[in-house]
Amino acid sequence: MCGRFTLTVDPAELKDAFADIKFPEKFAPRFNIAPTQPLLAIPNDGKSKADFFIWGLIPSWAKDPAIRNRLINARGETLAEKPAFRGGYKYKRCLILANGFYEWKSEPGTKTKAPYFIHLKSGDVFAFAGLWDEWHSSDSSTIRSCTIVTTTPNDLMSEIHNRMPVILQPSDYTEWLDTMPRTPESLTHLIQPFSAELMEAYPVSALVNSPANDRAECIAPYKKN
Repeated sequence: MCGRFTLTVDPAELKDAFADIKFPEKFAPRFNIAPTQPLLAIPNDGKSKADFFIWGLIPSWAKDPAIRNRLINARGETLAEKPAFRGGYKYKRCLILANGFYEWKSEPGTKTKAPYFIHLKSGDVFAFAGLWDEWHSSDSSTIRSCTIVTTTPNDLMSEIHNRMPVILQPSDYTEWLDTMPRTPESLTHLIQPFSAELMEAYPVSALVNSPANDRAECIAPYKKN
């Protein structure tokens, strides 16, 4: 799964990585983005514009927006089967922007889990595969929300957790953002673990366990005494 991530790059760096996309002029670096909080995503709505979405999918047909608490991740293997995801998989896909994420590793012989920070060795910004939707409340307000697609782990991640987010190759962004309806069969090749050789992971402190902590210390390497 993916339960926390970071986006700490300068807006100018995003513009370099996604040259054809319009971004908000200013936004604060985020070191501990948590479910139900805003995140920056690029939807396939044909506008070539990044916007803020709530993390945790609220399907347009949902009666209660609290469903988002159960839909922060979507298993790539069953996107075409689950009612909450199959429509988005076909029609509403997005890129969720990040430059790192966290996962918790079980400590042998204990009930505790140690947090790890995972990122690309290059330090570059990247994009998770995501699905999005719009939900309209009874007061006519609209909530745009999204979920992160997950897959089986690569060799690096398998030492930490049994799932990992789908990180797309830049060459696949255009296909994932296709505005036309897509069949599951035409997208399955994108739902793959990212190359372990291009990633690295290291332990961080328990500071990241609380969503209230959103500062650079969250990604500082942690060494046991």
